[in-house]
Amino acid sequence: MPNPKRRHSKRRTSTRRAHDSLSAPSLSECPNCHERKLPHRACPHCGYYRDREVMEVAEK
Repeated sequence: MPNPKRRHSKRRTSTRRAHDSLSAPSLSECPNCHERKLPHRACPHCGYYRDREVMEVAEK
C-alpha cells in the first residue's frame, strides 16, 4: 500500500476543501398561505400542494 512521502501543505488542503461548504436550501413561497417552503414539496404549515390539500396539519 503506497504512503505519501511528504505531508500536504495547509494551502493545498484548504484549496481542495474550498468547495466542501454547505449551501442554504432554496425556498419558495406557498401560493396558499405565503409561508416559505421547500420547492416540489407539500407546505408544512397548511398541508397544500398544487392547490389541493394533501395532508392534515395539527393546529398549534
